[in-house]
Amino acid sequence: MDTGLETGVLKGVSRSFYLSLRLLPKPMRRPAGIAYLLARISDTIADSAEVPAGERLCCLENFSKQVTDGEGIRPWSAAMIEGTPDPREKLLLERAGEVIKVFVSLSAEQKELIREVIGIIISGQRLDLKRFGEAGASNPISLANDAELEDYTWRVAGCVGEFWTKLGYLTLGRKFSLQPERELLKHAVDYGKSLQLVNILRDLPEDLANGRCYLPVADPTDEKLLMGEFLKWRKIALGRVEAGFSYSADLESRRLRTASILPAMIAKETLECMDVADLKSLRKRIKVPRHRVYSMVFSALTSPKGMEMKRT
Repeated sequence: MDTGLETGVLKGVSRSFYLSLRLLPKPMRRPAGIAYLLARISDTIADSAEVPAGERLCCLENFSKQVTDGEGIRPWSAAMIEGTPDPREKLLLERAGEVIKVFVSLSAEQKELIREVIGIIISGQRLDLKRFGEAGASNPISLANDAELEDYTWRVAGCVGEFWTKLGYLTLGRKFSLQPERELLKHAVDYGKSLQLVNILRDLPEDLANGRCYLPVADPTDEKLLMGEFLKWRKIALGRVEAGFSYSADLESRRLRTASILPAMIAKETLECMDVADLKSLRKRIKVPRHRVYSMVFSALTSPKGMEMKRT
């Protein structure tokens, strides 16, 4: 990937993925990084709460078309730029044209994989904006059932695990894994979905403040009901994070295993910190310290194959 995009943009919008990217074998690094930046651009559009939902939907549609066509980014509306207060995300929008330019330079097979995953992610973001279009602090809206949550986590994260795996086989072949692709894809999807569940559980208080509840409860204002559902999905997430450890153990190189296992290690520690039963505790933002992340990287890099699963 272009060094300026990697250090100037990607590093600013992702703490853990930047480390994973640096560990990837060179053939995977550029397409994986560009796919991530494209997904973060769409995520920035979808999450700009100060911009009306209709405006965000329009920007998402235009962005999706630009990824499909490989065209340069059209100028963002003033509302979108002004409605993105985070300077790192604003920089990402401003440099979106450079991201598209690098995307266009990739091989046809890589571009097809990226278009596929970005299309699925945007479909989830589009559904999200429509579902919560009328939501607010005084009008909280929750998902209707478990199936809706499973579908959402697939669209915005499970498909990413699938993309990562297909890209690995495409660029590295048997140097990626000796396992049949179909078998590895099963772990990849569960792994991706588990990471999104961690985000949903960690961000529950913030989402509720904006009227969004991704946990399927009849009344999101009923804290007892809500926390019962929280603990249920935390248990599910813990089980699925294990798929990330199994997935990583099946990869061939130490650097690949470390890059792939790092999110699982961070997710597991985050989930263990969320063994709580009230919203007050969750409002204390749970975040794995940077020194712990570096410790996890060191542990994974220096462990024998298959031993990266051990807690550091």
